[in-house]
Amino acid sequence: MSGLLALLDDVAAIAKIAATSVDDVAAQAVKAGAKAAGAVIDDAAVTPKYVHGFAAERELPIIWKIAKGSIRNKLLYLLPVGLLLANFAPWLISPLLMLGGAYLCFEGAEKIAHLFLPHAASREVELTGNPAHLEEQKAAGAIKTDFILSAEIMTIALAAIPDTNIWMEAATLALVGIGITVAVYGSVALIVKADDVGLYTAQNARFTLTRRMGRAVVRGMPKFMVLLLIIGTAAMLWVGGSIVLHGMKELGFGWLSHHIHDWAGLVAHMVPANLQAATEWTVTAALDGVFGVVLGMVLIPIVTYAITPVWERLGAALKRKDRPVK
Repeated sequence: MSGLLALLDDVAAIAKIAATSVDDVAAQAVKAGAKAAGAVIDDAAVTPKYVHGFAAERELPIIWKIAKGSIRNKLLYLLPVGLLLANFAPWLISPLLMLGGAYLCFEGAEKIAHLFLPHAASREVELTGNPAHLEEQKAAGAIKTDFILSAEIMTIALAAIPDTNIWMEAATLALVGIGITVAVYGSVALIVKADDVGLYTAQNARFTLTRRMGRAVVRGMPKFMVLLLIIGTAAMLWVGGSIVLHGMKELGFGWLSHHIHDWAGLVAHMVPANLQAATEWTVTAALDGVFGVVLGMVLIPIVTYAITPVWERLGAALKRKDRPVK
């Protein structure tokens, strides 16, 4: 009997440790996910464009297809690579973060350049073919873009996780990846279907007030999409610029980061004490975003006229190599 009681005590102790570990993983996942909030906003803002132009009944299947690709990106590819880097080559994390940050700056700056030079700055390709093929192309393009943003999210989350064992880090990263994917693509699904819901409500609701609300949603969604694009672009530039600046600081080139900190502190001291922290953060984020714009504008010609042609030639050469000889 005493042996059984001892066994039950051991089981209870193990269950308590397991419950504590689950709580720790959840808490770390929340903190790590919060650190990646800027990239998450960008991801949610970018994705709706991939379902533009498709029939309403195909919007949710396309989003589901992209969401599955996003989970695959995070859990099958990025999570193991991130853990290997963190445990065996941590010195690579900062340069890779900077590379991802530079990409975000390039994407954000290209969106701004597109407003002034729509033909020169646009990389959008007009897709032709049957609807199923178009859907596959759009989903594939979205999953590729998601890979970059997911890499940024997972790397930021990994950097925010305190040093523990590899299994805790893996569990935390997996929880962050799944949680962020559900949040992003759930939000995207709500956004792209909001106008359909509004139209249905406007036409079929029993009460006048409800029908008016439906019409307001239909009228407001185009403006909301523009606002979402602006927020996404700003988040892209802010996150990208801050990541590159932080990486430069870690590599010993922190003069610009120090100047931004000093300027933000100087502005913060001009406002009442209760607003100083918020003011300093806002000025820092704005200056990080300005740096992101400048860096992105510098990268546009480099990517357009150097990196992209080389990448396309390499892809074409690999396709020729894989093509069977007749």
